[in-house]
Amino acid sequence: MSHRFPVQLETVSVSVPEAATEAYEAALATVCTSVGFFRNDVNDLWRVEGVKTLGESDGALTAALALAEVATGIAATLQRRRTAAEGWLAHTRASFPEQSIGRRFAIRGTHLAGRPTPGRITLTLDAGLAFGSGEHGSTRGCLRALEAVARRHPRPHRIVDVGTGSGILAMAAARLFHRPVLGVDIEPWSVRVAQQNARVNCLSRLVRVSLGNGWHSTTVRGAAPYDLVFANILARPLCRMARHLAASLAPGGRAILSGLLHSQARWVLSAHRRRGLRLERSINEGVWTTLVLYR
Repeated sequence: MSHRFPVQLETVSVSVPEAATEAYEAALATVCTSVGFFRNDVNDLWRVEGVKTLGESDGALTAALALAEVATGIAATLQRRRTAAEGWLAHTRASFPEQSIGRRFAIRGTHLAGRPTPGRITLTLDAGLAFGSGEHGSTRGCLRALEAVARRHPRPHRIVDVGTGSGILAMAAARLFHRPVLGVDIEPWSVRVAQQNARVNCLSRLVRVSLGNGWHSTTVRGAAPYDLVFANILARPLCRMARHLAASLAPGGRAILSGLLHSQARWVLSAHRRRGLRLERSINEGVWTTLVLYR
């Protein structure tokens, strides 16, 4: 797989308290192809960091940061540093070795030589695309939750991955269950990447990726109800989506929710309990929590 990089990239970041991470992550995600979280144990602040084309969409970024400040009441100073595309790619590849997750899965980059680890379901991703690579605790938690669901419940027939990103969860479910999976994302760039990843993993016939706004998508609503739902997003949108998820989950179906910090798990769980869903298990990976709910 090949990927064209601009001549010059830049890394933009803000340092904020935990309560403001969601709003500022959403702000950076409006213009960045990759956004990550890093906790500073000294001052207990979180660095929210993204990579974007140098000088591109600066007006949109300024507006998004202003909205985040209004929403949280926390003003954050934007930091910028230039990042050479070649250096960034080399660093990304160096930090993306093959990863074993849980008992069943392995994630490896297209840049790696040699044979995959035997006995595991191996998914191949382009490290240069820089997101959804399985390194994030929320993604790892979802894959572990998927294993638990597969061990204890019948194979699901209808599966959807809301906010599919790189498509890693949709591909994992398709490979594990040998069932069609629908992925949906609001970002055209993510849809293209997920489709490309599905082709690389020979899963194009099972993984269908659609552009749409989650449960508001006619494609997603038309295929409901679902036996298995992934939503690895953020705590606030998960709470807003609780009503739609509950209405679209088949009796006995499972929902795997992540993208939330430990401190946000009770909030997200309460929103879904009010809609009749129950907690089957929770899984912690670092500072992130994954919830498995059922109807």
